[in-house]
Amino acid sequence: MSRDGVLLLGGTGFIGRALAARLKRDDIGAHIVGRNDGDLLETAIPGCGTVIHLASATTPGSSARHPNLELGNLALTLRLLELLENQPETHLIFFSSGGTVYGNPDRLPVTEDAPIAPLSNHGAGKAAQEVFCQAFRSRGHAVTILRPSNAYGPGQTLRQGFGLVRTLLEHATNETPFQIWGDGESVRDFIYIDDIVEATARLIKLPQDSGTYNLGSGMGYSINQILDIVRTISGKTLKAVYRATRSIDVRNVVLDSTRLSTLLSWTPQVGLEDGVRRTLASLN
Repeated sequence: MSRDGVLLLGGTGFIGRALAARLKRDDIGAHIVGRNDGDLLETAIPGCGTVIHLASATTPGSSARHPNLELGNLALTLRLLELLENQPETHLIFFSSGGTVYGNPDRLPVTEDAPIAPLSNHGAGKAAQEVFCQAFRSRGHAVTILRPSNAYGPGQTLRQGFGLVRTLLEHATNETPFQIWGDGESVRDFIYIDDIVEATARLIKLPQDSGTYNLGSGMGYSINQILDIVRTISGKTLKAVYRATRSIDVRNVVLDSTRLSTLLSWTPQVGLEDGVRRTLASLN
């Protein structure tokens, strides 16, 4: 049986759709499996040399008061690892979360060697999945763990409490106020979708890789700075309404992606202002 295909678990989401388009362009067969397609997952795995696990049913906000929601994500990952036990030549690429697993790191930009200290249930769920992936790796399986920063770009759909750039552009277009938790000075790392896809496409060509990598731009912007960029590019008045800070929100996080850049000879190509401009253009 040919094992040239790539299985995208959670391939109907933002990053998954963009990856599927890239694989089609590269003439690589992609099998798209949703979070609830357990039977299809079992059938597709034997024909795939690479499995990319993108599936997540939660955001930091959605599971903030309902930690049990993270059980669904963990159960799916454990089911996948169970199925891969008998597929020792399959390369697993697991998408974790560089924006949540570190909590508030002591130093910025944060490297992969920093302690895992999530503040949110979502981050804790990602950290738990990472630990199981690491245990699976220790048994001789090739497992790459990616910790992406905040992804954005054309093709991102609105999702409550998730996707700052996309949400701000929607509010700017509709000229509706945007609610900010805190003073707006929290700093985040944003990475354009094409840069994520390019890095992942290069990782697919390294089937023996078993590293853990940050995947970010290495640049930090406060929420207030993002507001100003969106206002300038859209030409719209975007009103911000400031609310009390939430305990689940990371204060500052910027990712050091040197390890991944060295491995792949890869660097992000799209700066934030250009990326926001492209994203807005895709909505018109």
